[in-house]
Amino acid sequence: MVIEEDRLPRRIKYVAGADVAFTQDRVVGAIAVLSYEELSIVEEKIAVLSERFPYVPTLLSFREAPAIIASFMKLKVKPDVIFIDGQGLAHPYRCGLATHIGVVLDVPTIGVAKSKLWGEVVDRDPYDVLVDPRDGKVIGAILVTKKGFKPIYISVGNKVSLETAIKLVLKTTKPETKLPEPILAAHRLATKVARRLKN
Repeated sequence: MVIEEDRLPRRIKYVAGADVAFTQDRVVGAIAVLSYEELSIVEEKIAVLSERFPYVPTLLSFREAPAIIASFMKLKVKPDVIFIDGQGLAHPYRCGLATHIGVVLDVPTIGVAKSKLWGEVVDRDPYDVLVDPRDGKVIGAILVTKKGFKPIYISVGNKVSLETAIKLVLKTTKPETKLPEPILAAHRLATKVARRLKN
């Protein structure tokens, strides 16, 4: 069901970031929509749900996706692409959080992860890639977005090619930061709400 081709509008207007935070037995899903050119926040939504799925390695999307999907459904401004703090195809089942959400919502998604979950690193030009050791398929790219910092791992979620995913990540990442602005905005929102719920 995953589409690994670009199904984006010719002119991208809005990009979004999605992230989750946990507090006690609740999951905070946050989504932030930004203008593509200015990277200024246009809309932010949150959804707080009871934790319905336990922590199981490689199945985190079943724990996190419901809250992100619920926050997405509240949006008035629908983004052209969503950056997800997590894996896409660079996953043992080729179905990480970004893929899960992209298929369920039928929207373009990109996985942006801070660590490698699956795949062998292969030197390529201009970016090293992640290859599935089972069949040799390229499932992700490794980007150093800030000199002196550890890389980030980019993979297709849905309805976007890996080449376009890389371009969009680089376009939305400011020189002074490591992660794309949409993800940083969603992370700040999720963390802020989770802290408030703890107090």
